[in-house]
Amino acid sequence: MKIFEAFTNVFRIPDLRKRLLFTLGMLAVYRLGSFIPTPGINLTRWEEFFQRNSSSIFGFFDLFAGGNVRRLTVFALGIMPYITASIILQLLTVVVPTLEKLQKEGELGRRKITQWTRYLTVGLAMMQSLGIATGLQAMEGNIVLHPGFGFTMLTMVSLTTGTAFIMWLGEQITERGIGNGMSLIIFAGIVIGIPGAIGSLYTNVFITGEWNILTLVVILLMMVAVVAFIVLVERGERRIPVQYAKRVVGRRVMGGQATHMPLKVNAGGVIPVIFASSILAFPQTAAGLPFVKNSAWLTNLLGSIRHGEPLYILLFVAGIIFFCFFYVSIIFNPNEAADNMRKYGGFIPGIRPGRNTADYMNNILTKITVVGGIYLAILCLIPDILISGIHLQHLPVIGNFIDQYFPRFLLEGLNVKFYFGGTSLLIVVGVAMDTVNQIEAQLIMRHYEGFTPRSGRIRGRRSSV
Repeated sequence: MKIFEAFTNVFRIPDLRKRLLFTLGMLAVYRLGSFIPTPGINLTRWEEFFQRNSSSIFGFFDLFAGGNVRRLTVFALGIMPYITASIILQLLTVVVPTLEKLQKEGELGRRKITQWTRYLTVGLAMMQSLGIATGLQAMEGNIVLHPGFGFTMLTMVSLTTGTAFIMWLGEQITERGIGNGMSLIIFAGIVIGIPGAIGSLYTNVFITGEWNILTLVVILLMMVAVVAFIVLVERGERRIPVQYAKRVVGRRVMGGQATHMPLKVNAGGVIPVIFASSILAFPQTAAGLPFVKNSAWLTNLLGSIRHGEPLYILLFVAGIIFFCFFYVSIIFNPNEAADNMRKYGGFIPGIRPGRNTADYMNNILTKITVVGGIYLAILCLIPDILISGIHLQHLPVIGNFIDQYFPRFLLEGLNVKFYFGGTSLLIVVGVAMDTVNQIEAQLIMRHYEGFTPRSGRIRGRRSSV
């Protein structure tokens, strides 16, 4: 088969083989560091606390930390400080002229922004580790063995160093390996749960008998359908035709070619989901605070924003669509794109250059961003429905009717304790597609066949004698 031949070709190219082995080696180092616990912690007490609060923001951070929050290792902060620093600098680029100028300076400006991102990452890691050390000492259950200033400093040094080391690993993978290093680190932390997920499926079907074979087949088919849906939309783009007028430069005629401007359906990737999920995770975390438990009104209010509740789903969908527009407005400016197109003699057939072109692109961008937001919302809600259902019976007035006539699997879910949620699947499939595309580009560049049938072997020119 072509795919096996492509994998064989990867190891036939010395440079590509070294890059792939280097990437795997760095990911192995990351996994080894995931078993080094933070000093001064009673891990048994911490795991008991985490199990009670796994549906709060701790579980959300544990997803991106690759299970390091559950074990409270030196990598517990994971890559989240780096992601936060990158997003902050992207937002500041819009309002700070210095950053905007650096972004347009090419490679030199990119290196400067990267350097500032590193400094901001370390600063955020120190702040977060200080908050974690303070919070651990304030918790009940004697989670900290020897509280005090020494524990605070040791925790700050351990967690900040762990985050800096992860950042260095990611940069090394990006520079000397294959794929985006930061994305691959998150990818490795998520896919490490595959053996546990397979073991859970096997236990439920063949040992405890909670599911029958038909349920297993339905779940597997649904997973395949979701993955196919992700691949379809992630590759989807709206191509705006662009025509460049002919120009005479000296004695040569330049331009005159027709091309297109691709606009991705899901330009924001997983970032809108991260923002919406992190914001909605705070109410679930606050529900465990003492002053909230003592207030019946706050308890009921925060209880209506739990997973599976109608209000949670409504806020989640609205948050995803809002952050899709917010992020796309940062990374793509229709007015700037229209001005650049006009400077180089380009135009969209049937659309006047300038303001009309910007309005045309903005209209198309609005439509596909709505589609992308709905796609992300559906993708993330399908696993939630399988796990806990949609508690429509909790709605006022019509709740009793729904509880009586609606199917139970819709209201209570299938109790599928599968490891991957919508966010995890989106990250895993997206990173896998990007990495495979980079490997395929390397293969085609070296006159080898790629993974897909469309990527044929490139042949050089034959000199005629």
